[in-house]
Amino acid sequence: MGRADPPALSLSDVTLIREGRPILDHVSWEVAAHERWVVLGRNGSGKSSLMKIASLYLHPSSGDVEVLGEKLGRTDVRSLRKRIGLASTGMADQLRSDLTSSDVVVTAKNAALEPWWHTYDDEDRQRARDCLERMEIGRLADRSFATLSSGERQRVLLARTLMPEPGLLLLDEPTAGLDLAGREDLVRSLGVLVSGDDTPATVLVTHHVEEIPVGFTNVLLLRDGKVLAAGPLDEVLTETNLSECFEMRLGLEYRHGRWWAWGTGI
Repeated sequence: MGRADPPALSLSDVTLIREGRPILDHVSWEVAAHERWVVLGRNGSGKSSLMKIASLYLHPSSGDVEVLGEKLGRTDVRSLRKRIGLASTGMADQLRSDLTSSDVVVTAKNAALEPWWHTYDDEDRQRARDCLERMEIGRLADRSFATLSSGERQRVLLARTLMPEPGLLLLDEPTAGLDLAGREDLVRSLGVLVSGDDTPATVLVTHHVEEIPVGFTNVLLLRDGKVLAAGPLDEVLTETNLSECFEMRLGLEYRHGRWWAWGTGI
């Protein structure tokens, strides 16, 4: 028998302390190759800090982190980051507004934010356009990023995650700030994206169960920096667990291939 692939992401007893307060509290979690995970939790539950650690931009106060078989602290993170596709809520603000969509995507090959930091050839440029086509926005390749709508920008950032042919996709609240039509369009696109056989292990962070696309199979519930529950979506995502996670009585329903939640009382 061949050797099994290492987990795409493995956190063991990870704790993050800031100003004497635990932001993450002894978190252990594993994402296997080709799994699709959703991370749910209230504001301040530790979701963004978890993604910063998973994307190797933040070191935990204690615990072990392994990404694509390499251990944080024993690897060159600058090289390893090139194998991670990251789309975060703050990334758009870090990009120079006059960059074209193609420039935004191609720079992901080197985990960079500016095209002049590295040299890109015709093959790289074509791959960037192919990634934009996969997100159904190839027509925007030469448009300035600043002129795009919020939904179009999010699609460009998602196309960017595909550029380095990553082994792990980390999507931190990609639907934030979108209107209803924009959100639904992006959720549909995410469902198409994760259905591909070549799509790597994927982690999606969100506040809302309504934003869980078709095709996601596992869920991690965070509360106050601790893992409340983790496992298969259809087993872990229950009214009881969701209500405890958000500290509010919630109803939960699955219909038309999507999850829906509503408050039923304090």
